Amino acid sequence: MTPSVRSSARIRIGSAPDSWGVWFPDDPQQVPWQRFLDEVAEAGYAWIELGPYGYLPTDPARLADETRDRGLTVSAGTVFTGLHHGPDVWDRTWAHVAEIAGLTRAMGAGHLVVIPSFWRDDKTGEVLEDRVLTPAQWRDLTAQTERLGREVRERFGLRIVVHPHADTHIDTEENVDRFLDATDPDLVSLCLDTGHYAYCGGDSVKLIETYGERIGYLHLKQVDPEILAAVVADEVPFGPAVARGVMCEPPGGVPALEPVLDAARALDVDLFAIVEQDMYPCPPDKPFPIARRTREFLRSCGRPGAAT
Repeated sequence: MTPSVRSSARIRIGSAPDSWGVWFPDDPQQVPWQRFLDEVAEAGYAWIELGPYGYLPTDPARLADETRDRGLTVSAGTVFTGLHHGPDVWDRTWAHVAEIAGLTRAMGAGHLVVIPSFWRDDKTGEVLEDRVLTPAQWRDLTAQTERLGREVRERFGLRIVVHPHADTHIDTEENVDRFLDATDPDLVSLCLDTGHYAYCGGDSVKLIETYGERIGYLHLKQVDPEILAAVVADEVPFGPAVARGVMCEPPGGVPALEPVLDAARALDVDLFAIVEQDMYPCPPDKPFPIARRTREFLRSCGRPGAAT
């Protein structure tokens, strides 16, 4: 591949409320949304995700004013789904998705990040269902996800990107491969979260090189390998693991992000790469300096003209 071809593709770096310790629409342990918008702009980011629906203003006109005044643009919205439960949950799922997709489209974004439901609660650790899907549940998961991709594209003009996530049924290399092999590439793309994939034992560079045509979006984060080893050994749920600091500030963890970004650039497609360092809960003054240092680190990873 010639340098001129490589440089034609862009990786747009952004951030998200998650990097400010925001997991819920309303929680007293989280920073106010105005502070998040002020600080993410001051840290040097131009792109943001919506985060949990209801954290940022849901009125499109107001949110457009708030983001425009700070020089910010929305890259994606996020939805949580339990599609392995089959057609019986479709109507409830679609009502949730349509509300968020409408705001996402109104903000000019093109992606909808789809996170599978957790088999144990991310805050309390309560086991909600079996961590292993039955063959019938896998069929429902893949068929209903394809349906979601089709409906979201036709009704809202958005592309769904499914996010493998710790404590969900799409987590390990085996399960991600199974999911990708069973879904239509035209309808279902992947949001590769480097931290979650490493948390579950996966190799992000290998995934990009193997399923490059399925990579539609990136979340950049790292895990602390020592803390990860302890939480895996103790079977600690994801929420308490985050409270222990399992997700850490780059470049202090794994995977190394330079090879991930190099592999992503080699795909020769435009991609968003959204920084997400799970930190719920965290002191209100902690996120901003980390966000600024992370932005500078990521700038150092890029070749001239490769990242904007």
